[in-house]
Amino acid sequence: MSDPAGTTVRTLGSAGSRRRSLLLWGSLALVLLLGGALVALIQSSVSGGVRGELEPTSTAPEGSGALVRVLEEQGVGVTVVRNTQDRDAAIAEAGPHTLVVDSTAPLSDQLLEEATAESDAVVLVTPSARDVRVFFPGSESAGQGNTLVSPTCESAVADRSGDIAPGRLFTAGDATVACYPSGDGFGLLSASSAERTVSALDARDLWSNERITENGNAALALGLLGAQPEVIWYLPSPADGDFAGPPPTIGELTPPWVTPAILTLIAAAIAAAIWRARRFGPLVAENLPITVRAQETTEGRARLYADSGDLTHALDQLRISALSRLGRRLGLGPGTSATAIADAVALRLGGDRAAIRAILIDAEPTDHRELVELADRTRELEDQLGRSVRPEGNTQ
Repeated sequence: MSDPAGTTVRTLGSAGSRRRSLLLWGSLALVLLLGGALVALIQSSVSGGVRGELEPTSTAPEGSGALVRVLEEQGVGVTVVRNTQDRDAAIAEAGPHTLVVDSTAPLSDQLLEEATAESDAVVLVTPSARDVRVFFPGSESAGQGNTLVSPTCESAVADRSGDIAPGRLFTAGDATVACYPSGDGFGLLSASSAERTVSALDARDLWSNERITENGNAALALGLLGAQPEVIWYLPSPADGDFAGPPPTIGELTPPWVTPAILTLIAAAIAAAIWRARRFGPLVAENLPITVRAQETTEGRARLYADSGDLTHALDQLRISALSRLGRRLGLGPGTSATAIADAVALRLGGDRAAIRAILIDAEPTDHRELVELADRTRELEDQLGRSVRPEGNTQ
């Protein structure tokens, strides 16, 4: 015949084991999903995508979508290209135009000159030291300028625009018009020839959506980019450089030992999850070798109350237990009130009802001595009732 209690324990144990297994496997699946999402995000960022600073299609604070919208409202067509093929096709189809070049790092000196050779005007919006060396011989970087300065130069566009707070500064070489002096450099460089006009300025802050309306930023942008009926905004990609083939992947850039190490870690994680999730068999009900009496628990709790100085609660714990035992000895039901039990004890022992109520209910100890006395008197009442209910020599 099966033990109902044991069956219940085994069922609960099996359910708890299944819950732990599901939790562990769910956690492992979540970690793998997050890892895959992270790898995909890294690959997306490496392979390209929309950039933040001066991105002409972005409405974010650092983008330049607002400038493009204003140019289009002024009747200037804007074409965004991101590789050499699209750039050459746009230049071939366009009439007089301004070529805006952003981030020339992928291009060599020769490719940079070839990219700008067919344009009527060129504006470098994130010029590097190499860019000014190629287009403005004798010029070089001259630090950073963040204070508001006036044009102070022979440029009608800059004079009409007014003051700006330039970013990177450059020294002025020969045959170069330099505007917005700050410290040892200038914020805007311009050089004109029979073929084209080339301008360079750090427009990352000046023409961003967040700053375009400040000072003379918008006027300077419209003056430089709106001089021709069309604007071709060229953002070179890594594939536009001199090296052949697509950009290297993450696998090509990482050392050869990385992939085996990652696979080993994944295998170790799976093995650990399986090991921790394995079942050791159902729980077994086992009888304890000792039995703790309820009275000992009650007395232990009363000692805790007494040690904390809460004498009334300590005595109440003893009284509650005593009243319960007294009621059972008198044959009273579990719902009998404390007052009724005290009265029944007084009637059975023939004692003073008020005195017995004081011992079992009303009296409150003021110190430990009174607590001990009331506890002793409560125990004496139990002993007297026990002898009254079951006289000496009667064991039934």
